[in-house]
Amino acid sequence: MDDLSRRRRWAALLSLALGSVAIGLTEFVPAGLLPEIARSVLGDEYARSEPDAVAHAGWMITAYALGVVVGAPLIATITARMRRKRLVLGLLVLFVLGTVASAVASTFGLVLVARFAAGLPHGAYFGAAGLLAATLMGPGSEGRGFAVVLSGLTVANVGGVPVITRLGQAAGWRTAYLVIAGVFLLALLAVAATVPDAPASGGSPADELRALRRPQVWLVVATASIGIAGFFAVDSYLAPITTSVTGLSPGSVAWVLVAVGLGMTAGNVLGGWYADRDLRRAMVAGFAAVIAANVYFGLTVGSAFGLFSGAFLIGATILFLGPVLQARLIAVAPGAQLMGAALNQSAFNAANSLGAALGSVVIAAGLGYRATAWAGVVVSAIGLLLAVAGLAFDRRRSGRSPAAQTVH
Repeated sequence: MDDLSRRRRWAALLSLALGSVAIGLTEFVPAGLLPEIARSVLGDEYARSEPDAVAHAGWMITAYALGVVVGAPLIATITARMRRKRLVLGLLVLFVLGTVASAVASTFGLVLVARFAAGLPHGAYFGAAGLLAATLMGPGSEGRGFAVVLSGLTVANVGGVPVITRLGQAAGWRTAYLVIAGVFLLALLAVAATVPDAPASGGSPADELRALRRPQVWLVVATASIGIAGFFAVDSYLAPITTSVTGLSPGSVAWVLVAVGLGMTAGNVLGGWYADRDLRRAMVAGFAAVIAANVYFGLTVGSAFGLFSGAFLIGATILFLGPVLQARLIAVAPGAQLMGAALNQSAFNAANSLGAALGSVVIAAGLGYRATAWAGVVVSAIGLLLAVAGLAFDRRRSGRSPAAQTVH
C-alpha cells in the first residue's frame, strides 16, 4: 500500500475509525441510559425498586459483552482466508442489523438476545480493522495502527456518547439505537469507498486455532479479562453514581461521559506510543494506574470535582492499556494475527461482562453505587499480578529467543 496518496491513506484510516466510533456508541451508550432502559422495559420492577431495576438492566451490557467474547475467536477462525476489506464490510453489515434489532425488540428478553447478536462482530472488527490500519501505516506500527482504530472509541466517548445519551433521555433509548445503526451504515459506505483491498486477514483456520494452544495467549486473555473489569464495574453505573452519589442532575451524566472520553483520548495516544517502545513496562505501569484511578474515584466521587477528574482518570488508564494489550496478544500469537487481535476484544468484553455483573452484585447487595470502585480495585490488582506473572513466564520459557525479543 506504499503507492497510496497521503490523502487516500488518511481517508481510509478515518473510515476504519468511524466504524469504531459506532462500536463505541453501541457499547457505551447504555451506561448513560440504564435508568431510562429500566423504566421502559422493566416498568413494574422499576416501580418497586429503582436500584434493582437498574442493576437488572445492566445485564444488557453483559449480554453485548458476552456476544463479543463468543464472536471474536469464532469469526477470526472461520474468516481467516477472507480478504480484510471484505471482512470489515461484512462485519459492519452485521452491526447494522444487530443494532436495529436491539432498537425494535419488544421485551427485555429479546433486547438481551439482540444485544448478544450485535456483539458478535465486535472483536473481529477491531482485529481486522486494526490489522488494515497497521498495514496502511507501515511496518513496526502495530501499536499505533490499533491506536488509530481505537481512537474511534475515544471520539465516541468525547462527543458521540454524550450526544446520543441526551437524545435517548429526550426521545427514548430506542431512538438512540436507531441513530447508532445509522452511524454504522455511514461507516459501511465510507469503508467501501476509501479503504483499499488487502490480503487475507490471517493464515488458515488451523493456523488461527493453533494460537489457542499457546499458554501465553490465555494468560494475557485472563489478565485483560480480570484486570480491565475494574473499569467497567464503575463505567457501567456512571449514570446512577452521578445522580445518587454525587447528587448532580441527570443532564450531568452526558458531561461525565465526556470526561471519560477525554481521558480515553489521552490514554489511547500514550498507550499506542508506549506499546511500540517498551511493551513490558507499559503493561505493568498501565495496570498500576488503573488501580490508582479506581482508588481515587472511590475516595472523591462524592464531590463534582472528584467525579469528573476521576472519570477522566479511569478513562485514560483503561484505554492506555488498549493498544498495549493488543500488541501483547499479537506478539504471543505469531502466525495468527487476526486471532490475537480479536482475542483482545474478547478479553476486554469479558471484562465488560464481568465488570457490569460485579457492579450489579455489589449494588444489589446493598453496598451502594460507590462500592463499584472498590470492587474495581480488587479485580484490577489481580490483573496486575497476572501481568507480572505473564512477563515472568515469558522470561523463563523463552529466555532471549527471537520470540522474546518481539515483546521487548
